[in-house]
Amino acid sequence: MALQGFGNVGSHAARLIAERGGKIVAVADHAGAVHREGGLDVPALVEWVQEHRTVDGFAGGDAFDGAEIITWPAEVLIPAALENAITAEHAKELKAEIVIEAANGPTTPDAHEILVNRDVLVVPDILANAGGVTVSYFEWAQNIQRFSWEYERVVDELEKTMRRAYGSVRDLAKQKNIDLRTAAFTLGIQRVGRAGLSRATVREEVDLG
Repeated sequence: MALQGFGNVGSHAARLIAERGGKIVAVADHAGAVHREGGLDVPALVEWVQEHRTVDGFAGGDAFDGAEIITWPAEVLIPAALENAITAEHAKELKAEIVIEAANGPTTPDAHEILVNRDVLVVPDILANAGGVTVSYFEWAQNIQRFSWEYERVVDELEKTMRRAYGSVRDLAKQKNIDLRTAAFTLGIQRVGRAGLSRATVREEVDLG
């Protein structure tokens, strides 16, 4: 996997991936980039960045031009930093088979169309980085109840929610033969529409007395 960005999102993504046996072969941030074909030592890289605020200078890999990270020869690309990081030109040269959008809007619309036509699996930002918003909802729910959940419950509820969300998007994408981004938007619009109709019905019943 290749990772653009090693801040709050990128570093935790790298840590979780490494803990599950995934191999991070290249990382780029605002000041530098480092790669190692056999996989970077993620815990060591995290320590380095905590002290130096950048991956630049990390001795556990070789430096390279960070602009090359988008087209790095990896199975999975995770843009976790910049909006519009993947342009149409990048999309034509992209080597990854899977793009997981950990940043907000990292792929331009033109690039998305090219990737879809190339059969690159794009897990869209609205789904891939929704964990933070989901936990914010959990915090709101706890505040309303004036009751705090244990950490383990938060993690468990998050995993169940995200697995359910991904399953719904994946199933609709297969059913309609559409990409995951279109499926996610379709589900979102459907749910907002249903909620709007339900509220309108309730207001009408109240008005009728």
